[in-house]
Parts: sequence; structure tokens; C-alpha cells
Amino acid sequence: MSKENLSGYYSFVSQENMDEYLKALDINIALRKIVCLLHPDKEIIQNGNHMIIKTLTTFRNFNMDFELGKEFEEDLGPVDGRKCQTTVAWEGDELICVQKGEKQNRGWKHWIVGDLLHLEMTAEGATAKQVFRKVK
Repeated sequence: MSKENLSGYYSFVSQENMDEYLKALDINIALRKIVCLLHPDKEIIQNGNHMIIKTLTTFRNFNMDFELGKEFEEDLGPVDGRKCQTTVAWEGDELICVQKGEKQNRGWKHWIVGDLLHLEMTAEGATAKQVFRKVK
């Protein structure tokens, strides 16, 4: 386990390739357009092996509550209507999420560089990236 503690509130800085990532998840064009216009914030609460990651937008919020290293059923209904078996664990200084389900190569990873939180999301052959700045 890394010594990195991701706890904090992060504001949106930038994103790239979100539309292609959402296409890989079979998200309809209307919802893709909305999502690509959003500037989500992230709030991360880390207490030992327990983590809560909140994605906050003016459109819809998404909360992920989990124990590191333990597989759980994740309801991605607010995202794409699917459920998957999810495991989140540290690999070095990266927080890695593997989501097993209908879509191949689905998951994400978070890492910190300075005061920036990086997020890389994958599904099928698509990869999207977002960057957030720690504000508190």
C-alpha cells in the first residue's frame, strides 16, 4: 500500500478524449454531449483502507464507497446502467480500479503530481484523461 493519502477536494482542470471513452461504454449521443460539457469536481475521503470517492457535477453526482483490495459489486447505473465486479488497490503510487463486466479493459487509475490529481479511465480500446487541482 502506498503512503499517499488522496483525501481532499479537487476542482476540474481539464479532460481529453471523453467522447470516445463514452462511446466505448455505449452512452447515447445526447448524454455524451452533456457529460463532455460538465466540469466535475472530486472529493476523496480516505481513512485507512476505506475510501469514498465523490464525483460532483451540476447534472448528477456519483459516489463510490469501498475497501481497498476487496472485490465488490459496483452499481454503475448512474453512469451506463451496468453492474460490475470492482477491485481498487494501490500499485506503487497509483490507485488502480479494475471493473470486470460486459466491457473489456474497463477501469481507472488515480495518481498525484504536485497539487494535481490525474485520472485515466479505460473501456474497450478507449482512454479518457481528466486532471483536477487540489483546493482543500
